[in-house]
Amino acid sequence: MSDNTRSPQPVEVGDAPRRPARRRRPRFSVERGWFPPLGGKGRAALVFALLTGALTHGYHLFRYPLYLTDEGIYMQRAWSLVRETSLSPYTYDYDHAPMGWITLAGWVFPLPSQFETFGNAINTGRFLMLLVHLASAYLLFEITRRLSGSVLAATVTTFFFNVSPIAVYFQRQVLLDNLMMFWLLLSLFALLRREITIRSVFGGGLALGIALITKENAIFFVPSFMYLLYRRIKGSPSSRFTSSLWPFAAAAPIGAYVTYALLKNELFPSSIDFDLNNPPADHVSLLYTLWWQVNRNQGNLLSHNGLLHTSWLVRDSFLLIVGMAAMVISLWWGLRDRKRNLGFLIAGTLAFGYTFYLLRGSVVLDFYVTPLIPMFAMNIGMVTDRMLRAAYSSRFMRRAHSTVRVALPALVALVLLASPASGYLVHTNTEGHVQIADQYQSRLNLTGMQHAQIAWVRKHIPPDARIIMDDDLWGELHDVRPFYPYAHSHWNASSDPDLRDKLFKKRWQNIDYIIMSNKMRKSIAANNADGRENWILQALRNSDQVWSDTQGNIKLEIYRVQ
Repeated sequence: MSDNTRSPQPVEVGDAPRRPARRRRPRFSVERGWFPPLGGKGRAALVFALLTGALTHGYHLFRYPLYLTDEGIYMQRAWSLVRETSLSPYTYDYDHAPMGWITLAGWVFPLPSQFETFGNAINTGRFLMLLVHLASAYLLFEITRRLSGSVLAATVTTFFFNVSPIAVYFQRQVLLDNLMMFWLLLSLFALLRREITIRSVFGGGLALGIALITKENAIFFVPSFMYLLYRRIKGSPSSRFTSSLWPFAAAAPIGAYVTYALLKNELFPSSIDFDLNNPPADHVSLLYTLWWQVNRNQGNLLSHNGLLHTSWLVRDSFLLIVGMAAMVISLWWGLRDRKRNLGFLIAGTLAFGYTFYLLRGSVVLDFYVTPLIPMFAMNIGMVTDRMLRAAYSSRFMRRAHSTVRVALPALVALVLLASPASGYLVHTNTEGHVQIADQYQSRLNLTGMQHAQIAWVRKHIPPDARIIMDDDLWGELHDVRPFYPYAHSHWNASSDPDLRDKLFKKRWQNIDYIIMSNKMRKSIAANNADGRENWILQALRNSDQVWSDTQGNIKLEIYRVQ
């Protein structure tokens, strides 16, 4: 037999060149609830984010920033719930929905020393803000990871949420905005569970309703929530039921709030008259207050003297400018391909909805920017991840190690932390020296000035004195012995009939002391368009300064009226 007739030898399988097995990328779809598992690296990143948040927000918590008027108002109302089972120690005029200070009262009530557990009422509220921030950081990490399918996007997002100077400044304070954001993030997290169940839909709707009666601004996030729910349940056999259950759960807390006003005969104004030039005189009204707030106008936020230039960009221009650009990119990607880029569409519309609220021309206070911070951070994280992922697919970057995707954002973070211009970790003081940023400056104790002010009051002013002050001192003078029952804020003294017409009788001679700051002086001027605080200003002109302290651009004073 010749060699040509030989049967071919079988080829051993082991002799064939083997190709490396390709790692299959986990399936990802926001619409179908296909989220990559967290994994070991993800758990490590999550723990790092929580530790960072605890450090940046917990350190120096009770010393910086200065106690704010609104912090005093919310703790004052929580005090009223705990001590008097009333929504306010004064006439509750529906200026805000009450769930925020109901939450504060629920936190304070079981504590061993209640309002003085952490030194004073505002400190006790600030410790709750720290816990709320940590819970919000966890929710924001998971929400971003599920909208983007990326641990890197979630890590970048929580970096800005934890470390940005504007975030640290406002998120340490006892603000309704911080509580509202926690409930909003919880509601969004419920809609991003792997499976949409009756429990997650009901829980998500209920959390949204609580957010709405914590602060009404939450309404500007609702369209994005509705669209996400629609996409998650589209084609589901139970879509009709779940689409009805979600708004029902959201409406339940709102219904309770409206019912409260209805039972007190305070839902409608007298004669159903919504004339803004003639406010109702006989009783307050929920709907009239809402109508009044909708029609309030203020100067342009973008003007040279607006908050954007005088406060927000000064605190963190990087987050606001890059966040705005990331929001536009997210909207562009999301609208171009709604099926594949649902996560970008949701992140972009969430930020856009609240940006629209801030820019629409209504009254905007300094801390109103707080809800925008996590939304801008989320957009920055997701866009950064997408861009790095696209760059990594190029020929050049494919040869590089995968750690490049992590190294680039880490380098940017280091530059932000080390640059005095950013103010993230260090900044340049007024004398031109680089030093630790104010939020971490151990020698800076702004609230110590307010403690010294209170100490002087207790030592030199009798408890029966009639005092005009700011709200941040209210808890100290009404909940710690000796009590000062006639110490009231200039806001209430000029607007509440019981104080204005009965206690002070609108006569400057009936004021004994004025305890104030330079910010309170500006507030009096801003609140005096109709002359309601003229008698307080007249008392100030007829008084002598008996104590003062100055630190930076903050000045605290006490005046004795002649």
